[in-house]
Amino acid sequence: MIIVPPPPFDNSRLLVYTDSSMKSSIHPQSYRPVVFSDDIAGFAFLTQSTAQTTETIKWEDGNEYPLVKVHISSASHPFFTGEEKIIDTEGRVDRFKAKFAAAEARKKELANKAKKANARKATKAEK
Repeated sequence: MIIVPPPPFDNSRLLVYTDSSMKSSIHPQSYRPVVFSDDIAGFAFLTQSTAQTTETIKWEDGNEYPLVKVHISSASHPFFTGEEKIIDTEGRVDRFKAKFAAAEARKKELANKAKKANARKATKAEK
């Protein structure tokens, strides 16, 4: 077995960013305290954000802050909670279960039909 050493590292291909090459004013400057609330889980937290909202809420410290309602947070997401929750707003799970049950019933029906056909063939062969 022949081992070939890797070629030396080429420093000329390195990308180096300097202050003059970075774009200025692409990041927002208007950060403000905002409360994010997951009403389903009863969980809320105060953080800095640029999210715009018209709703407000009185926070634990007595001040009033803008409120952003979220559908899923770390308190309700199965990855963080370790629980499996099925969020089914349009009956997808029920439709899948019904389709699966119908397929199983059809499979059993075809198996019974095949058994009857084989039994008929066996009785004809005996005669």
